[in-house]
Amino acid sequence: PESPGVLVNHGEGHRGDLVSEIEFGDVEVHVEFMVPERSTSGVYLQGRYEIQVLDSHGKEDPRHDDCGGIYQRWDDDREPRGYEGHPPRVNAARPPFQWQTYDIVFRAPRFDADGNKIANARFERVVHNGVLVHEDVELTGQTRGGYPGEVAQGPLRLQGDHGPIAYRNVRIRRLPTQEPVE
Repeated sequence: PESPGVLVNHGEGHRGDLVSEIEFGDVEVHVEFMVPERSTSGVYLQGRYEIQVLDSHGKEDPRHDDCGGIYQRWDDDREPRGYEGHPPRVNAARPPFQWQTYDIVFRAPRFDADGNKIANARFERVVHNGVLVHEDVELTGQTRGGYPGEVAQGPLRLQGDHGPIAYRNVRIRRLPTQEPVE
């Protein structure tokens, strides 16, 4: 049975993403999720930069595509096509069907008055189940599966793909903008 306040995506195949109507720049995000065996999803800041959600409990050498990883970028015209993925420092994933948490501090890319990017997006901090898994990770562009292009503000996107997933207690707090250091 489903509980009030829990967003559940179940069934086979792509079931649709949950996308906020409000767009954000610098934010602090708290999200709780439950993932069953062999399911995968993602939490996308600005709809473009993914922290992976995956059943990775017990994996000794996590990669960028394991739970807590920052998913890789992708370019069909380069070799290897996948690049710049960031594995979590440690595997903090709980067993399937247990609630887990992400606490994320994200800094949006910066643009000058002419729309030129002058600072990359950055995960200032990602805490998975109370364990610091990323700190000050700069992103040169959107991760694979992210919306194209980079922007100063974008939506929070909870991916509804690749098997069942449940989300609850999603909280977003805007942060004061920090100007890039030159």
